[in-house]
Amino acid sequence: MKTNQDLDPVRLRQAFGDFPSGVVAVAAVVDGIPVGLAASSFTSVSLEPPLVSVSIANTSQTWPVLRRAGHLGVTVLAAHHGPVCRRLAGPVEHRFTGVHILTSDDGAVTIDDGLARFDCTIYREVEAGDHTIVLLRLHAVDHGTDATAGPLVFHRSGFGHLSPVPPKGL
Repeated sequence: MKTNQDLDPVRLRQAFGDFPSGVVAVAAVVDGIPVGLAASSFTSVSLEPPLVSVSIANTSQTWPVLRRAGHLGVTVLAAHHGPVCRRLAGPVEHRFTGVHILTSDDGAVTIDDGLARFDCTIYREVEAGDHTIVLLRLHAVDHGTDATAGPLVFHRSGFGHLSPVPPKGL
């Protein structure tokens, strides 16, 4: 293994891209308008208290708006959500055009047919290099029952999917 000369951002991005990850939408209604972004850094953190995390680039222009929301919706995107994910990375005014969303009484926005949907509030934000790790406290969960649907996967800068495996009894 070579020394830190291999740590240039392009090589790091390529190496990080070798690790496949799921993709989530993080969204809420802010000032009467749905606001959201896609993140491929979603991680479960804790069962007690119930916490998850996402990492947001410090250059994000959406996060400063989104973080003002009282509640945030997090949707685990399904394999067929590739176009939705691309839309969430596009122009702000068109991110939810043609997307079926659900909005909670507290303003959390989730995608109607996501694999799992969470209602969250910001628990803590941690600066970490060029990103901010956002810890989210869960207040509600809706887990889909469609065992045939697989997740949207981000791998090597592209979208793919996994073949779903039917859940086994515990």
